[in-house]
Amino acid sequence: MAVRHAKALLLLLFLGANCQPTEISAPEFAAERERMVQTQVALRGLTDPRLLAAMRKVPREQFVPAALRGRSYSDSPLPIGYEQTISQPFVVAFMTEKLQLKSTDRVLEIGTGSGYQAAILGELAAEVYTMEIVEALGTSAAATLHRLGYKNVHVKVGDGYAGWPEHAPYDAVVVTCAPNHVPLALVEQTRNGGRIVIPVGPAGAQELYVLEKEHGQLKQRTVLPVRFVPMTGEANRPR
Repeated sequence: MAVRHAKALLLLLFLGANCQPTEISAPEFAAERERMVQTQVALRGLTDPRLLAAMRKVPREQFVPAALRGRSYSDSPLPIGYEQTISQPFVVAFMTEKLQLKSTDRVLEIGTGSGYQAAILGELAAEVYTMEIVEALGTSAAATLHRLGYKNVHVKVGDGYAGWPEHAPYDAVVVTCAPNHVPLALVEQTRNGGRIVIPVGPAGAQELYVLEKEHGQLKQRTVLPVRFVPMTGEANRPR
């Protein structure tokens, strides 16, 4: 996500993870959401009951620009402004499943975007810390997540290349923008036994990596060719 502002604006949504997210969803989208879960997720082999329940519950239309709301459950990414997108539902589900989240986990997300992925994570984990480099998107996502009642999701506007060390170590890290290498800080902030799911590579040649950290070492495998917006900011500094 591209840097627009140098200042680091911090937006925190605390007050306890025990409060359940509020149901704010237009009834006309319910059938489309169920169809999305069945045809775009379950039929493609993602059958974890907790994941499917989260995908059924989170109102994706609340995270889509008003002009595109009729396409909220299309099988594709959608633009959200600032040259960024909300990911295809299948990709959100696929990346989430690869994290293998437990209800007690602490998760770091880099690239909040619309906030939709963070909401899915908030249904499955105890605490979610999500960073967005575009201030306007971070502010909007925080407002939407707050309105929907996700008090276990904490939003920070800033460059995610260095992670969010104050709340480390994390049980899982998910990155929704593509650097050309895995940022060392994200590895260091992942606990032993934890996982990182991250797209890596240049536009047109990105692969989704699953990294498992054991005894300070990483086991790495590629699982899917993908297409994400590039990670910007510090990730682009010459090395």
